[in-house]
Amino acid sequence: MSAPPELPDIVTRAFDVSRRAGYVSFCRNETGRLLATLAATRSGTMAEFGTGCGVGTAWLRSGVRGEAAHIVSAELDEHLAKEASEIFADDEQVEVIAADWGILRDRGPFALLFLDAETPGGVSPDQLSDLVEEGGIVVIDDLIPTDLWPPIVYGRVDSLRESWLTDERFTTVEVMVAPDTSVLLATKR
Repeated sequence: MSAPPELPDIVTRAFDVSRRAGYVSFCRNETGRLLATLAATRSGTMAEFGTGCGVGTAWLRSGVRGEAAHIVSAELDEHLAKEASEIFADDEQVEVIAADWGILRDRGPFALLFLDAETPGGVSPDQLSDLVEEGGIVVIDDLIPTDLWPPIVYGRVDSLRESWLTDERFTTVEVMVAPDTSVLLATKR
C-alpha cells in the first residue's frame, strides 16, 4: 500500500493552526479532497458556514482555478475566526468573517456551499435553497453512512438526509468518503 498523497501547503498550514489553537474538529482529508475537486469546477462565490480553524476553507482554496472564484467563510467563534483569517491574510480570494453564518445570506447566491450537518440554525433545503445558484452545489458533511430507506441513524429516521434526498429543487446523492463518514452532494436544479 502506498502513502497517501501529500497535503496541499495551504491545508498543512490550516492543520498547524488547528493544532496550535487546540482545535480538533475539522474537515477530514477525504472530504477535503472532494471539496478541492468540486471547487475546481466552480467560478463565482463559494461559502463555508462554520470555518473552525480554516481546514475546510483551505481545501476549497486548494482546488480553486483562476481569479474569478472567491471563498467567504463565517465562523461564530471570534478566536477561531481570527486564527483562520491568518492563514489567508495575503490571499485576496479568501475572506473569513467572525460572525454567524446568517450574515452571508446577502452574499449569495453561491456556486458552492459547504457546511456541517450539525450547523446551528439548520441546513434544510428550505433554509438553503435561495442561497445556492442554479447548478450550484451544496456539500453537507459529517454524516454517518446508512444504506437504509428511509435513512435510519441511531434507531431514528434521519429527517435531514431524507429531506435533501427527496427535495425536488435538488438532485442529491449520499457519498461515502470513508467507511465511517459520508457527505450529501446536492445540485440545485
